Amino acid sequence: MRLAVVGAGAVGRSVVDLADEYGHEVVAVADSSSAVVADGTGDRDPGVDADAVVARKAERGIVGDADPADALAADYDALVEATPTTLGDAEPGFSHVTTALERDRHAVLANKGPVAERFDDLRAAVADSEGEVRFEATVGGAIPAVSTVEDIEPSHVTAVRGVLNGTANFILTRMAAEGLDYEHVLAEAQDLGVAEADPAFDVDGTDAALKCVILANVLSFGAADDPADAREFTLDDAEVEGIRDVPGSALRLAAEDGQTVRLIGEATGELVRVAPRLVPENGTLAVSGTQNIVQIETSHAGRLNISGRGAGGPETASAVLGDVGRLE
Repeated sequence: MRLAVVGAGAVGRSVVDLADEYGHEVVAVADSSSAVVADGTGDRDPGVDADAVVARKAERGIVGDADPADALAADYDALVEATPTTLGDAEPGFSHVTTALERDRHAVLANKGPVAERFDDLRAAVADSEGEVRFEATVGGAIPAVSTVEDIEPSHVTAVRGVLNGTANFILTRMAAEGLDYEHVLAEAQDLGVAEADPAFDVDGTDAALKCVILANVLSFGAADDPADAREFTLDDAEVEGIRDVPGSALRLAAEDGQTVRLIGEATGELVRVAPRLVPENGTLAVSGTQNIVQIETSHAGRLNISGRGAGGPETASAVLGDVGRLE
């Protein structure tokens, strides 16, 4: 497939870098202020020079000399939306996706905003288009959470829960292992690049909550006989508690009982909640470091556990490109 990639952060750059390995061709790339669009040759574009795009972004902070709108207007089969997640109106990501759909093109999202905040609007745009929307990469990086729920069928999934933020999990793992307090481990995580300078999105539970909102929408709309009967979830519907107030003493006391603390997100077709929870120290939810895990409770197949890397450029790009493959 011919891809236009909007967003040139770690995920977007990794999609550009890896697309050829998956048998796809990148014909346009845009960041917030610039774009590069492949020169047309005959009826098809030969694709952009991936190495040159990645190198230019690293050296000059831009991907090309064209306008970002030129990438949206390029001759592509699928748009990869990899701009940063925004809340509320989910712009500009939502408009990027609808622009592709209006042209009867597909869209693949790594950006959580449109799926978490405007799911029903997104469904309406898809209904009026020949294009499809995929969003595996919005939940758990390389972990195939969304596609697994779809394969089982949402009506046969009673709940999805798990550890869905690597930064929070790293901090809680280190607090438990070393007997340290939150502020000390947060500073360490920031030094290592595991936590952002402003860690609020991760440690306050927002990131995990958005992922659970997306899963709740998949469950709600996927199980409804009539979409009009489905409940649409947004971040405002989630019960969210982060890890800032988890004291080191709580982890030490938990360890005495063979337990530990993890930031657990849960989604059903009726609720979304995220909060620190006690879990068995050697249980499946007690993944360590930046690992993520998704537990899927099913009506007929019991509990399924899928763990792996929940973030990172190449990891998330693999989910994006897997979605592109599903569109072929």
